[in-house]
Amino acid sequence: MSLAGPDGLLLIDKPQGCTSHDVVDRLRRLTGWKKAGHFGSLDPLASGLLIIGFGRATRLFPVLSRLPKTYVGSIRLGVATDTYDAEGQPLAPPSSHLPSQEQLVQSLKAFEGEITQKPPLFSAKKYKGQPLHRLARRGQLPPLKPVKVIIYHLRLISYTPPDLNFELSCSSGTYVRSLAHDLGQTLGCGGHLTELKRVAVGPFRLEEAQTLEEVEKLTRENRVEEMLIPLEKVLEDRPKAILVEEATHQIAKDRVLPKEAFLTVLPPSQPSLPLETGPMVRLFSRDGRFLGLARPGSEPGSLVPFLLL
Repeated sequence: MSLAGPDGLLLIDKPQGCTSHDVVDRLRRLTGWKKAGHFGSLDPLASGLLIIGFGRATRLFPVLSRLPKTYVGSIRLGVATDTYDAEGQPLAPPSSHLPSQEQLVQSLKAFEGEITQKPPLFSAKKYKGQPLHRLARRGQLPPLKPVKVIIYHLRLISYTPPDLNFELSCSSGTYVRSLAHDLGQTLGCGGHLTELKRVAVGPFRLEEAQTLEEVEKLTRENRVEEMLIPLEKVLEDRPKAILVEEATHQIAKDRVLPKEAFLTVLPPSQPSLPLETGPMVRLFSRDGRFLGLARPGSEPGSLVPFLLL
């Protein structure tokens, strides 16, 4: 096997205190597989599901990174901070005017649907090539444009003032710290995120993930490859088009595949999930190799490849 390693996904339960890049680096050292990357970062204070791609699976980043995310977490009301989380400095004295549970439930509900939010100033998002957190620490406050995100649901789990526990399902690109801050502003008392755990990314669940310690043990036993999700099992909530032999050899990005290029198109084997990249079909060879992804073409039954593996 090459140093690039096998092709597939590994689900990791990221602990608090390390960056997503730290996790990728440790996995490279443990496995010796150099071609690796993650599909959606988690802040050091956050824990939970991190999807790592190896080999050709890294090419799926434009799609898998856009899958919806589900989190559970905690917010402390009464104090807003400059980082929107527990690591920051308070922006004002604590407020004693906390909402009732009924007011809180109503305010959470109001955030559901399409909303606009600004990223926290202390974040890894870049402005003119520099991370925002570096600019913020220098006292530089660049103008930030609000971005549109979708909150599929935001549910109160429990409320013991000033702390609330919540469950959130949202589109990719949602800043949960900004959501916590904006909730506090809406309630008029301030608020910041104190804990966050990602429990799902699309169809992938935290309970299926391995800890870094478990991966280390599996590596010593030469069994870590058994934990990889093969390419052929990814995006099973999308239709599967099987190409005729000749079309398999002629496939190219942006080149239209007419309906005659397919032996059959099979329906999804799982319920479809929201996907910001729009309708897509998986392309397979007759012998079961996952070749890439395509979008519907202008002609009936045609497909146009946009990502090749």
